[in-house]
Amino acid sequence: MRFQIDHGALVARHNGETLRIEAWGKDSLRVRATRLSQIQDENWALTEAVPESGAEVTIADKAPEGCMDVRADSKSYGIIRNGRIAAVVNDAGIIMFLRDEKLLLREYYRMYVGTLSQESRCLKTVNREWKGIIGGDEFSLNMKFDSIDGEKIFGMGQYQQKYMDLKGCELELAQRNSQVSVPFMVSNMGYGLLWNNPSVGQVTFGKAYTEWIARSTKQMDYWITVADTPKQILESYTAVTGRAPMFPEDRMGMWQCKLRYRTQDEVLAVARKYQEEGIKIDQIVIDFFHWTYQGDWKFDKKYWPDPKAMIDELHSMGIKVVVSVWPSVDRKSENFEEMMEKGLLIRTERGAAQTYDYQGDCVEIDPFNPETREFVWEKCRQNYYDLGIDGFWLDNSEPDYGVYDFENYRYSKGPALTCSNMYPQMYSRIFFDKMKDLRDGNVVNLLRSGWAGSQKYGNVLWSGDVPSTFEAFYDQIQAGLNMGLAGIPWWNTDIGGFMTDDVNDPDFRELLIRWYQFAVYCPIMRMHGDRGPYDIPPLDTRDWGGGYLHTGQPNELWSYGEDNYKIMRKYYDIRILMHDYIRDLFREASENGSPLMRAMFYEFPEDEKCWDLQDQYMFGPKYLVAPIFHLGQREREVYLPAGTWKDTRDGKTYEGAGTVKVSAPLDSMPVFEKI
Repeated sequence: MRFQIDHGALVARHNGETLRIEAWGKDSLRVRATRLSQIQDENWALTEAVPESGAEVTIADKAPEGCMDVRADSKSYGIIRNGRIAAVVNDAGIIMFLRDEKLLLREYYRMYVGTLSQESRCLKTVNREWKGIIGGDEFSLNMKFDSIDGEKIFGMGQYQQKYMDLKGCELELAQRNSQVSVPFMVSNMGYGLLWNNPSVGQVTFGKAYTEWIARSTKQMDYWITVADTPKQILESYTAVTGRAPMFPEDRMGMWQCKLRYRTQDEVLAVARKYQEEGIKIDQIVIDFFHWTYQGDWKFDKKYWPDPKAMIDELHSMGIKVVVSVWPSVDRKSENFEEMMEKGLLIRTERGAAQTYDYQGDCVEIDPFNPETREFVWEKCRQNYYDLGIDGFWLDNSEPDYGVYDFENYRYSKGPALTCSNMYPQMYSRIFFDKMKDLRDGNVVNLLRSGWAGSQKYGNVLWSGDVPSTFEAFYDQIQAGLNMGLAGIPWWNTDIGGFMTDDVNDPDFRELLIRWYQFAVYCPIMRMHGDRGPYDIPPLDTRDWGGGYLHTGQPNELWSYGEDNYKIMRKYYDIRILMHDYIRDLFREASENGSPLMRAMFYEFPEDEKCWDLQDQYMFGPKYLVAPIFHLGQREREVYLPAGTWKDTRDGKTYEGAGTVKVSAPLDSMPVFEKI
């Protein structure tokens, strides 16, 4: 192993691999390695400027005390210290991380080398395994760390499963409808780690070892930080990846949406009814197939004859207007031939040039190409934004491939396997990069996917097309909490879930109420869903345009019976009364990266029980929220950390550090205020 010091960084070369470790923010290090001729200067999620390094780099003939090297025969070490974190590299290239000079994390290495040390084995398993991909300059990469007994792991974005603690889970590092890969983890052992690589792959947080896999990449790149609390970890992480801007106050209330408003008259009728009912909605969303063909990015004039007049009337009511935009371009679209000829669409490596097949033969756009971004923005500016549209619902933003064969797709940036996880972020930047300099600069766009750093780009993420079941509802709590711990504070769900067979089913209506109560204590409160039965005839016999596709049943607050309407009105009022508090939470997110929805341990890290709780959470520092997750459930247990707590429903106070059983009639959800 050859060590050298390069502008405050530790560089090591061994067996054709170059390793570079450097200070990157407070108590943090960035680690890169490659088998190519040199390290690439691609920052991916690490977009923010960091202060000049004060790191101490040394080369020594022995490891620091407590390092526990797996190679007893190591003769030299490279050491870099940055505040409370240090990395020690032995002469086989194995990295050991220290926190306050104590071993924190170590790469997994099981190779017998002649001098048997405690951890040596004959398994021939190395810490970083590179395998060249035939015909290219990319590699598959398998990198392992030793597991830590008793470790709990959180974050990583949004996965549709019931576990908030990800220890023991294997996660695909890929974007899919309702799965959002944001590869930043928070450990109860006092560190956070960003896998700064948009390659498709997987991570396994195993009992024996942690394994990160990139299926196709040119280099390893990760960032690691240490701190005493999850809040401090998030603050350091968002300092280097960016923070959400301040959320505009006029969109902190309720958003109204359904699948799907088919005409401008339907939209205006709903808005007028809300006004008559004395309910202020902040935004109304015009969903898909208001267009002629996918990729035309314009209203079908037959059903939207004067969208400017519609938008002006909605604005007069104080309602912002959001319109759905998809990245898919139908072969019948007026833009298809030009975009294909100019290379603005995703390419397939083999077979037909098709990437998406819902309601058409489509190829999706390539947002990595700056020409694509300019082309799509200009179409949407002319046909939407210049009419007064306030924001965009950037649906299918994974993108939603017809088949998730990532190896068959290629972007201008390179093979999809190398960078596809960044697609939704680049898609969002088609709009953010232009809108931030227009009007009032408050960019708020709704997306179904994101990646590390997406919080910077005005992205409100939602949890995708999830089923309308209590089981799926429970999964959304884990998704929202882990999304916040991955640095994405603007998050929401379709209230009641997306897919409903029968809106008249009393079981569904109970689910809707329980989900709605929860949504009041989410960053964004948005009514949406695909509501069956589909017995509403289409408006048109054409097989294209704004009238042919089905629509779901009504999805406004009054659509589910008078008793349910009363409950939703009550909780709507609660949301409005919390406006100033919610504004302060959004401000905190913009200042230090704290999510609005917080795992219990985020506010009470010293309480060991809080690290195991996943069926209750904190909405900011003040409110403890305990949703109801079962049909017919009318009471539940709630754990109250140390302190005094008030039940917001009846004012009764409790002393914490224990569990209480409280009632939960259909018209109320347990929420406690810390006093």
